[in-house]
Amino acid sequence: MRFDQFSLSLPILRALTEQGYETATPIQQRAIPEVLAGRDLLGCAQTGTGKTAAFALPILQLLSGRKPASGRPIRTLVVTPTRELAAQIAESFKAYGRHLPLTTAVIFGGVGQRPQEDALRRGVDILIATPGRLLDLMGQGYVRLGSIEVLVLDEADRMLDMGFIHDIRKILKVVPAKRQTLFFSATMPREIRSLADSILHDPVPIEVTPVATTAETVSQAVYFVAKNDKPALLQHLLTDGAVTRALVFTRTKHGADKVAKHLSRANIHAEAIHGNKSQNARIRALDNFKKGSTRVLVASDIASRGLDVDDISHVVNFDLPNEPETYVHRIGRTGRAGASGKAMSFCDGEERAFLRDIERTIRKSVPVVDDHPYRAGASAPSHQSDERRPQQQRRPQQGNRQGYGRSGDRRGDRGSDRGHGQDRRSDAGSAGHGHTQRSGEASGNGTGGGQGAVREVASPKFESRGRRGFPTRW
Repeated sequence: MRFDQFSLSLPILRALTEQGYETATPIQQRAIPEVLAGRDLLGCAQTGTGKTAAFALPILQLLSGRKPASGRPIRTLVVTPTRELAAQIAESFKAYGRHLPLTTAVIFGGVGQRPQEDALRRGVDILIATPGRLLDLMGQGYVRLGSIEVLVLDEADRMLDMGFIHDIRKILKVVPAKRQTLFFSATMPREIRSLADSILHDPVPIEVTPVATTAETVSQAVYFVAKNDKPALLQHLLTDGAVTRALVFTRTKHGADKVAKHLSRANIHAEAIHGNKSQNARIRALDNFKKGSTRVLVASDIASRGLDVDDISHVVNFDLPNEPETYVHRIGRTGRAGASGKAMSFCDGEERAFLRDIERTIRKSVPVVDDHPYRAGASAPSHQSDERRPQQQRRPQQGNRQGYGRSGDRRGDRGSDRGHGQDRRSDAGSAGHGHTQRSGEASGNGTGGGQGAVREVASPKFESRGRRGFPTRW
């Protein structure tokens, strides 16, 4: 379906043409008419589906057709968990609405708030914000939400994992009860389902590409390797000239820095991106990666949320995630828009259970690559049933492992996106070797690939994994 078949104005269609967009993705085909009709939306969608355009385009259409109140109040609020995703969404609104007399602003922590204050004083139609900085500026009197017409909660499951759920409830108390609400989440744990039920009115449920689905355009491979040999194996694989742009995922922020430094010492241009980096450093690293001046970007899962980069040739799971959904989100960064991509995963002895869970979830075995100089000399994991496998092996729990203390290094990877300092909540990061926060991607903007098919569900029942990673259906 082409965009000119929707009830979108000529200025919006002109902007889409300039962006090179012609055909809508499945979620856009289903969501745009419903949002234009004023319906609430409950979307279960992951990265690469074109989700941002699915809500941004109809919002721009609705706002441009309505006369604002005097003083130019904030009429649309988009709340999202990370700085990177907030910035990406703001860029999309500005690109699609470039020929409309609407203003967009983005606010998040980790940077000085004076420019944000100035933008708010001038008047804003569309505000994209992370919860911590939003509440700060509300408390200081810079943000008033009494005129909100459309509220968007994006990546709701990630906000739950990062501890933002109470902040979201505070925000909901001050927005008008009479509004249109668009709610998006890659998964539907019980608390998110309960929140959605409490704030949505007769929503249209849309599910796009089940989280267990991996794109056919992505070839997958696993390398069995000892933990200490992972840096050397990565360096070895990156000598292949076919690896033109690689995104490497680590479990911890510290691990991301170590990998980037190791590669730099080997004369492989790499940069790390995570929540302990300043906002300017994160933006600079991301821009270098987009331009191609940085060949390898090493990232934690949360920091990569909202990362919208074309032509990533390879995704490397330096550390296997302990959540299968996270694996699917990670490898979805490559092989987008019909292009081919490769996903390479390193698996040490402690990660065999994670690999079993991943293969069970995606319903296929990941091919094993034996032909490399650092093979750990162990056979592929056997697929035991859940009944035969002890529960503690299925999902390692928090504990005193490898000197990380009672709760791993969780405290070092959380915090707040408020104020001028570090964004403690902007990167839930990881919890040492024994436990990691749930993570994934979110994020593709525009009409990216990997969208899959859309199906409506009369009463939405999403299968997801609970906070501790065990399958649950409701």
